[in-house]
Order: sequence, then C-alpha cells, then structure tokens
Amino acid sequence: MALSGSVCDNDWSVSVTTHQTAGGFYCSIQLSHNAPEGVFKHGFTHSGVFPTEREAVLAGLREGMVWVQLKVARTLSL
Repeated sequence: MALSGSVCDNDWSVSVTTHQTAGGFYCSIQLSHNAPEGVFKHGFTHSGVFPTEREAVLAGLREGMVWVQLKVARTLSL
C-alpha cells in the first residue's frame, strides 16, 4: 500500500506518493502552479530513501513546497 498526501492553495498544489524500495521508501512529487504564461506542472522523485512511509510523505511535501516557493518567487526558471 502506498501513502499519498497533498497540500494546495488557490494558485498551487503539491502531491506526493510513496514507493517501496530496498532499504525503505522514496516518494514521487507532482506540483503545479498558475503562472502568467499558463499552468506550470513539474514532477520529480525525492533523492532520499526513508525508513517509513510517513517520513517519505512529509519530506516529499516539504521538498515540493520549497520548489513551488522558489518557482513562484522566480528564483527557478524552466
């Protein structure tokens, strides 16, 4: 069974799903936000492996929210 979680606001969202691997769990992260150019979507995998699914979900949500913050502040551009 995979855990998942999401956090959203009016202009952005972050979703996370866990996956089991040797030594623990990792997570895939999907994010989107409304930009003047249209809706920006991006997906990536967290680089860490965590001992529990709970830790993987929380780390993924944190990472996704930091990514959105940097993208909205135009610190990152893709």
